[in-house]
Amino acid sequence: MRKARAKKRPLLPDPKFNDTLVTRFVNNLMLDGKKSIAFNIFYDAIDIVSEKTESNGLEVWKEALNNVMPHVEVRSRRVGGANFQIPMQVRPERKITLGMKWMITYARGRNERSMAQKLAAEIIAASKEEGAAVKKRTEVHRMAEANKAFSHFRF
Repeated sequence: MRKARAKKRPLLPDPKFNDTLVTRFVNNLMLDGKKSIAFNIFYDAIDIVSEKTESNGLEVWKEALNNVMPHVEVRSRRVGGANFQIPMQVRPERKITLGMKWMITYARGRNERSMAQKLAAEIIAASKEEGAAVKKRTEVHRMAEANKAFSHFRF
């Protein structure tokens, strides 16, 4: 184990929107270290979103990300020989990370032709509170609600 926690490395903002949140999303989207391809996919997706919704694509993406982020999740904890699913608040950093990962995972599973189109469709769906990523968040919240009785085991 480490003696001290690893320091958070600062992220550079992306070239087009000058936003570090976009860079984080692109880093999650990236496969095999192909960052320029990931940026192209993201920017194309934002352009498609802008065309389809006739509004600022970046704002729609941020709204979609907010709709996907979970507020509570269940964590497994062993108490007296039994494992309990204990609902806990999600840390802000983890909230963003989970939202991004779910959005990307469910975009990859869609049926459109290119990854940019898949991502754009998932962003539009999430901004309207629909789509698989929002369904996942709802499922996580439902699970936490169902296990509310064990919240006194919180650590």
